[in-house]
Amino acid sequence: MLVQPRGPRFFARNRRDGARLLSSTLTIAVIGLVGWQHTAGRVVASIAGALSLFWWLQYRQLKQ
Repeated sequence: MLVQPRGPRFFARNRRDGARLLSSTLTIAVIGLVGWQHTAGRVVASIAGALSLFWWLQYRQLKQ
């Protein structure tokens, strides 16, 4: 019997969906970097960059 972890999941359970999430956050981070001169651009780039790093670390741990 497979036991499902409780609580919210912050990343996908397969590599295909994980790659989609990762590429989306990288795209948003690049958009934020384009507008780096504005405060909102810095905030978007920083948050998306941190989330991309976290999701990349999670992606590396997926087996399938």
